[in-house]
Amino acid sequence: MDVEPEVPNPPSVAAAPVVALDDAVAVIGGFPVLAGATLSIGVGEIVLLRGPNGAGKTSLLRMCAGLLPISRGSGSIFGFDLATQRDSIRPRVGLLGHRNGLYGDLSVFENVTFWGSTVGATSAEAEAAMSRLGVDGRLRDVVVSKLSAGQKRRTALACLVARRAELWLLDEPHAGLDAAGRDELDGVLRQAVGSGATVLVASHELERAGSLADRIVDVVAGQVHEPGAST
Repeated sequence: MDVEPEVPNPPSVAAAPVVALDDAVAVIGGFPVLAGATLSIGVGEIVLLRGPNGAGKTSLLRMCAGLLPISRGSGSIFGFDLATQRDSIRPRVGLLGHRNGLYGDLSVFENVTFWGSTVGATSAEAEAAMSRLGVDGRLRDVVVSKLSAGQKRRTALACLVARRAELWLLDEPHAGLDAAGRDELDGVLRQAVGSGATVLVASHELERAGSLADRIVDVVAGQVHEPGAST
């Protein structure tokens, strides 16, 4: 009886990193807000940026969102060059900074459907995102300017969910949320990662954010170096 020869399994190919920075420098007004960022983040990771105020954490998030150009070094997001292809990056990332990025004269529903529509999300998807963050029901048609700080933060997070962001860039995301809202956010982030998203978060709430993160990266004086990376 002939026996088929055993065919070895092909070697696995590692997925390309979502974030790939190599000694990236960014300058604003002649001042280097990032003086050398080296960082690699894979699909489905949650990475915490740790560092004092002014260290460059917000600038790093803005660079990864395609909002801050690279002056020297190199970097890519989803394989798109941060120097020449920043417009291609923006539809795939969701940035939540200290400001919520909401339209104060529009309702919760109008804000979430607007941001969802930028990626083709339906009204049903917007409603589901609002329900997930607890800004549906009586809050659905409330004008954002009349919301509390926590409700505005929840609405901004619902916009990220509706936008189907593949890379979540979060700057102090727990700020303004009560205990229940913080727990809800943690659940949303875990769910997003479970669906294939990647999360980069800057936070001073190290105990809470650190318990979510797969690893912690320090940002000091505008410099970011992955452990073990060459300098």
